[in-house]
Amino acid sequence: MVLDVGNMNDWQRKSPLDWETYVNKMVKVAAIEKHEYEGWVLTVDPVSASIVLATFLENEKVSISVVLGHAIQEVEILKEGDDEMKQRLSCIFAPEESKAYSPEEEEKRKNALKTWLETNHIPVTEQGESGRTLCVAGVLTIDPPYGPEECSSSNEIILSRVQGLIQGYLEKQQ
Repeated sequence: MVLDVGNMNDWQRKSPLDWETYVNKMVKVAAIEKHEYEGWVLTVDPVSASIVLATFLENEKVSISVVLGHAIQEVEILKEGDDEMKQRLSCIFAPEESKAYSPEEEEKRKNALKTWLETNHIPVTEQGESGRTLCVAGVLTIDPPYGPEECSSSNEIILSRVQGLIQGYLEKQQ
């Protein structure tokens, strides 16, 4: 079947709820020009209908491919993902640090950073329901696992200075 440019294919006509049923499943995608792709569905872009596939290679490396929505002709589910596979897939784009800390270690990191900031006369408070977020001078927040990347502020100067301080603090800890 040849699709005219401008015609949406069956895959593109599906709703986001339909696409969601493919997430965390091993699929085979038949695309135009007889291309075939296999992998675990990480997500489907709701605008373009493109599928993001993950394939696990040896030595824990992951290959990510995107099959563009307009090129997809058929998607066949080969295998359901079990809980372990869902966990592996959900960790692919998680930052390295956040994978490594237990709640106890996270609490220890937070308290050590808070103490260090206070020792350096930087006003810091805990905020949020569980007090997991540190707030510096009321204008900057630091979320777990409390590294420079987890700082956010609308004030670029304060953001960059505090990120630099935290980077230096973390380098001294190692």
